[in-house]
Amino acid sequence: MPEAMTDEELRALDVPMTLRYGLTLGGAHRTALFGDGAVAAALQAEELGVLPRALSFLGEVVRRDGLRPAAELPEPLPGEAAGPAREWLGTAVSVLEEGDLDGEESVARWLEAAAALLELRRSAAPGTAKGT
Repeated sequence: MPEAMTDEELRALDVPMTLRYGLTLGGAHRTALFGDGAVAAALQAEELGVLPRALSFLGEVVRRDGLRPAAELPEPLPGEAAGPAREWLGTAVSVLEEGDLDGEESVARWLEAAAALLELRRSAAPGTAKGT
């Protein structure tokens, strides 16, 4: 069983690399994408002030409009988080074949997993009201 990582270690995780390997190699790499990779994305988004609903909405955009159009958005997430989001989406575009609906669905689910983790952190934080 792998050793647990601290929040600082997870924040420093190379999220694009987890996307690249998780989307193309599967197996343990896919597990890492939806585990440590989703936690790392949530922590990075949290640090930049992103609300969980913004990550969820981006997942919906990927599912509804496709990965490439989502990657071409000028601001896929608000403010400074647009840069990391463009990098995440750009990495996914670079490794998935055009029209790979299963791959696009995986990216949408990964964004929604990161949103769920971010919401859990927000609701569990001391002094935060539920649903904020």
